[in-house]
Amino acid sequence: MNNKIEIFDSTLRDGAQAEGISFSVEDKIKIVRALDKLGISYVEAGNPGSNPKDLEFFKRIKNEKFKYTKLTAFGSTRRANIATEEDDNLQSLLDANTPAVAIFGKSWDYHVTEIIKTTLEENLAMIKDTIAFLKSKGKEVVFDAEHFYDGYKSNPEYALASLEAAKEGGADWLVLCETNGGAFPDEIYRITKEVVNKFPIKVGIHCHNDGGMAVANTIMAVEAGATQVQGTYIGFGERCGNVNLSTVIANLQLKREKKCILEDQMVNLTSTARLLAEVANIAMNEREPYIGNSAFAHKGGMHIDGVSKSPKSFEHIDPRKVGNKRRVLMSEVSGKSTLLSKMQKVNPNIKKNSPETQNLIDTLKKLEHEGYQFEGAESTFELVIRKHLGKYKPFFELKYYKIIEENHARGDNTSSALVKITVDGKDEMTVAEGVGPVNALDKALRKALETFYPQLKEVYLKDYKVRVLDTDTATEAKVRVLIESTDGYNLWTTVGVSTDIIEASWIALVDSIEYKLIKDIEEKVRAYI
Repeated sequence: MNNKIEIFDSTLRDGAQAEGISFSVEDKIKIVRALDKLGISYVEAGNPGSNPKDLEFFKRIKNEKFKYTKLTAFGSTRRANIATEEDDNLQSLLDANTPAVAIFGKSWDYHVTEIIKTTLEENLAMIKDTIAFLKSKGKEVVFDAEHFYDGYKSNPEYALASLEAAKEGGADWLVLCETNGGAFPDEIYRITKEVVNKFPIKVGIHCHNDGGMAVANTIMAVEAGATQVQGTYIGFGERCGNVNLSTVIANLQLKREKKCILEDQMVNLTSTARLLAEVANIAMNEREPYIGNSAFAHKGGMHIDGVSKSPKSFEHIDPRKVGNKRRVLMSEVSGKSTLLSKMQKVNPNIKKNSPETQNLIDTLKKLEHEGYQFEGAESTFELVIRKHLGKYKPFFELKYYKIIEENHARGDNTSSALVKITVDGKDEMTVAEGVGPVNALDKALRKALETFYPQLKEVYLKDYKVRVLDTDTATEAKVRVLIESTDGYNLWTTVGVSTDIIEASWIALVDSIEYKLIKDIEEKVRAYI
């Protein structure tokens, strides 16, 4: 049995069709580089015949050298009733100058007669002629049989005939597309198995997630003999998205002993997902298997107790294998042992019955009474522990801050913030303008601190949430502000509580910055040791 599964990533083509996604040329280059580093076999980078941006990308990328990835241009079969040499889209594919080309063609008779409005015979000729033309130009050709499974269920003879036409044209791959995303795993296995047995050509699978079964369908196609998997790295795509390749890769490589990416790059599975989410400017699903921030998060006391004694009791893999980490959430259902384990990360000598442990419990109760909630804000919780155990030193001193808001009748309101801080006896005062007072305050604080801590240039707010507490007190109510920060690789969350939303935001902002600086120091110490 073939142990190698070729991963074909379509984030830059199929993923770009997702609602709210728009990649710049620079974005696309960053993503291809990240996927090449992992060892992704193919990256489908766009349709050079469809828009100027894709055409510009292929011009820019020509001189880029990739170690593992074959850049792939995407297009359709020739148009009906014209010669391949006269088809402008095919010429654009050649101009893209990629080593591989993915060509989609119709394999559902309904689409042939009702959507592209041609004859069944002409569609087969379009498939064969297009592939033969591209093969004559020295291209590796991946044939995407669009709507294959629906086509097979409607008219199996014609669906298989479309694959036969591709084979006769010289296709290197026959990729079976589950375009509508509604098939079941048993159907995928049975039909894929028949194709694998019938055609002496490498077979691939391309699934959408409209029925919520894209991963299961993809795994079943591999079980049936498919050796190429198409999808998008973190699953976004048109409608409900494409199959999530990060999930498929982890499942196949860790649990089915299939080689999908470089073995030493499995630990970068999570960080690559976060990088792609940042480039795409989307919020990654934190409950995504393997790579999500909540994928290995434990809250219930019994679960926490179990995983602390034996991780495999509540974790199906070691999170470190995919570059993720275990998170133990503090909440009303967490036990004393959970608190102790977090304290021991700061000071290993702390004991369960020591006075420090009980004092910290009393402190936490007081803070929770004031409105703090540390579930999901573990970074602030760690800072509370450090302060309690004397393992904390502030990185700066605030002298004052001032917020100025200008409200114009025409609606273009602005906010400015002035911040004065002291670091090691040196004063720094900065002013920044932002969209709203919190954004302005964040910019001004970071601008001031970057003079002393240049690494903060990498840090920015990823998410900002406000929760009003004690709503019965109306405008006198306390607010809880939750801030998620990132440096492009790591995520951390901090919390602040006050009757003043600006002050609550300030508390969370300061915690966010100090947590980052503490972790940078610890990383340098570990590297030195």
